[in-house]
Amino acid sequence: VQLQASGGGSVQAGDSLRLSCAASGRTFSSHNMGWFRQAPGKAREFVSAISWTGGRTYYADSVKGRFTISRDNAKNTVYLLMNSLKPEDTAVYHCAANRATGLLVPQEDTEYRSWGQGTLVTVSS
Repeated sequence: VQLQASGGGSVQAGDSLRLSCAASGRTFSSHNMGWFRQAPGKAREFVSAISWTGGRTYYADSVKGRFTISRDNAKNTVYLLMNSLKPEDTAVYHCAANRATGLLVPQEDTEYRSWGQGTLVTVSS
């Protein structure tokens, strides 16, 4: 699948943003989807993932309770709703796709084959 992320921007601490990731192709619904982020000078890190059915979701501890991942398989789109944003959430956010082969929804970026181009989120204090 090919992925296109959007929805980033510059916001104040405490604000919300919703990122979207639109996928092309007819196999979106057979892919687990993940969001990763990379802050300047730091390694890419896992943010959230959702199973191909949407029934299981996973979050990094740093975003748990603030971010919500969801998907609409009819629209070939995965979303990341980010509430109560903090300056440390500033990063380029990438969506990624992992072909589902079982129940495992990976949180390692090396397990994801398809990546979007990234969308920048800047949170100022």
